[in-house]
Amino acid sequence: MGPGAERNPAGLNLNNLIRWRQICLLAVVWVGAATAQSVAPSCVSCAEWNRPQKPFRIFGNTYYVGPHGLSSVLITSNAGHVLIDGALPESAPQIVASIRSLGFRIEDVKIILNSHVHFDHAGGIAQLQRLSGARVIASKWSAAVMRKGGVGRGDPQFGALAPIAAVKNVHELHDGENFQVGSVVMTAHLTPGHTPGGTSWTWKSCEADICRDMVYADSMTPVSGPGFEFARSREYPAALQDFERTFAFLETVPCDVLITSHPEVSGLWNRIAARDRGAAPDPVVDPVACRRLAERGREQLRHRLADEASRKPH
Repeated sequence: MGPGAERNPAGLNLNNLIRWRQICLLAVVWVGAATAQSVAPSCVSCAEWNRPQKPFRIFGNTYYVGPHGLSSVLITSNAGHVLIDGALPESAPQIVASIRSLGFRIEDVKIILNSHVHFDHAGGIAQLQRLSGARVIASKWSAAVMRKGGVGRGDPQFGALAPIAAVKNVHELHDGENFQVGSVVMTAHLTPGHTPGGTSWTWKSCEADICRDMVYADSMTPVSGPGFEFARSREYPAALQDFERTFAFLETVPCDVLITSHPEVSGLWNRIAARDRGAAPDPVVDPVACRRLAERGREQLRHRLADEASRKPH
């Protein structure tokens, strides 16, 4: 295995994941008029990302309701529900159907949260907000992109992304702020780097008298459009400091169950398969998963910076 070829728990080569992501971003096909509402994004991996996935309980009142390749998570209470991420625009009907198949209603979703405002994680939020009437909560940078639609300036992947549709009823969060729906308390953690507005979320889910610290971690791969350099960006000069902030968060946050915006990055499917086979203790619970994710993120950033340095004229 060569330099940078460290594998995650799912057996996925993270260098390949980054290259796969770049290919997808650069292969975006723009269809229709120029407004975000009328654009239908497509990419070489979107069909695989949007492959149907039967919803399931992750732990306690936390459920997976997204398509197979893009996480969307529902946290339920008797007073309403919380939804994290909306996947692709074409994922919204599948997310709604998954919520209903579990016995819940999209109309009872009170807040919609976001990891970052790329079309594969925020693309379905406008439609999900219309169907639910929920408040959408995002970081200041992400909220500004949502209100206008499109792609945010300063995003490392600017120029290589499909736009998102404008979203209504968007509220800005502060780092460490809590949001409550019934008995569910969600805490926002700014984790920028992948984008300037990246956000991760923590909460507790319980089964009987056992409660777990749940973490929904934003993407942290140093992926960019053509010409962007993380070490020398005028558009995003704080990128390296922001990545360090994100890694430090993952190294210290209480983390029993890790969920990532791309589920395979945290080995979710392997862990669920092991649980379905009756493995004990519960393989979904892994208190060191967040620290391992930070280690891999640091390694990927080191390789990216080395690559940028090798391309710098001498």
